[in-house]
Amino acid sequence: MERMASVDAAWLRMEEPTNLMMITAVLWFDERPDWERLKAVVRERLVERFPRFRQRLVVPEGLLAVPYWEEDPAFELDSHLGHARVPPPGDRDALEALVSQWMSTPLDRSRPLWQFHEVDGFGQGGALLARIHHTLADGMALARVLLSLVDESREEHFTPEPQPREEPRAPGWRKLLRGARAVAVGTRAAWKRGAELLSEPIQLGDLVREGARGAAALSRLALMPSDPPTALRGALGTEKRAAWSDPLPLEEVKALGRAMESTINDVLLAALTGALRRYLEERGGPVEDLRAFIPVNLRPPEAPIPRELGNRFGLVFLELPVKEVEPRRRLRELKRRMDALKRSPEAALTFGMLGVVGLAPAAVERKAVEVLAAKGSLIMTNVPGPRHAVYLAGTKVAGLMFWVPQSGKVALGVSIFSYAGQVTVGVSVDAGLVPDPHRLVSTFQDELKALSAEAARQGPATSS
Repeated sequence: MERMASVDAAWLRMEEPTNLMMITAVLWFDERPDWERLKAVVRERLVERFPRFRQRLVVPEGLLAVPYWEEDPAFELDSHLGHARVPPPGDRDALEALVSQWMSTPLDRSRPLWQFHEVDGFGQGGALLARIHHTLADGMALARVLLSLVDESREEHFTPEPQPREEPRAPGWRKLLRGARAVAVGTRAAWKRGAELLSEPIQLGDLVREGARGAAALSRLALMPSDPPTALRGALGTEKRAAWSDPLPLEEVKALGRAMESTINDVLLAALTGALRRYLEERGGPVEDLRAFIPVNLRPPEAPIPRELGNRFGLVFLELPVKEVEPRRRLRELKRRMDALKRSPEAALTFGMLGVVGLAPAAVERKAVEVLAAKGSLIMTNVPGPRHAVYLAGTKVAGLMFWVPQSGKVALGVSIFSYAGQVTVGVSVDAGLVPDPHRLVSTFQDELKALSAEAARQGPATSS
């Protein structure tokens, strides 16, 4: 038996039928994987390596009862490896419909909280759908876990990462400080190796160096008003829809960032902001600046994945300049706001707040989550994948997409994933509030083209 960490318990309690706390990913192939070999890979690299994939969740009754993990005595790998089929013609629309269906279906809480589905009938090679509960780990850790299943070539032998030395549990404040230091170390390491996309949209500097910054960030969070009512806000239903874009050449996005004197993330977020403006206009308005919740990784990117996994991230609140009409000025303003957030300890503060509410009674946490969720209209995350093609169970992965859950009353999630020189943008939406997710995807692509045209017409950006 192992007591659940308070931050993980906070994500557990956030789950509602209208917003399942589940991370969903889909991988697709040009040729059919060997199912028995795939099962062996999952057993060796997932189940045998990370205890959470063999443990079930126990939630005792009582006001002060704490959830805990225990080994599932009836665990069987085959119970977590299912089969599904998409109907003819087996195209992306059919796969999106299947992903949407399972994204709307809760995991069985009597078993370890994960499920893989082999998908037949998609294209020439099929697909693999993965669903993993957020209480096991955050999106960045689970992305690394899933990518630990793949190899550099068809025949490469798998070598596990070294496991970190077990340490005694530290007090909550010390864990927070350690996480803040880890972000600073991770940031320096990421810049040193020249990564095009960092482990999340924002990596923070030294989070606890100046007490004044912490006080200012805490004051900002406390005084931050709710996001305005728009077509993206309202009562949620239980049906979710997933969609994703055609792959975008990463080099083209990088070149656009250089031309506009911005980062790749600045460019992608500016395109997303323009897409939201177009979408709100088409839905009849109002068009208002909206906040995005952006996860910030608090683990050193190069540290081994801990066996106990868990959630180690905070959130920052980025106000998107949706009201700005002109693409270049929109990008410039977004970059200014992003740069200000990079100097803020907001992520460490929200991580600490989640740890506190995870210890509070459920009714108190629900109220806290409602207040927090009202301050934003979407969650946006960005995870970098391998820069070249990889193989799962000897089969080349043609593409990959993932979605993180939305909490509270948030209806829109946007995910960006880079793989083998391509960037794919995915959205997950509440089907009642956003019935046409493909429109968001297409307007995102239109906004990237508009930025490219602006860069070509005006040349390099100049300071104003």
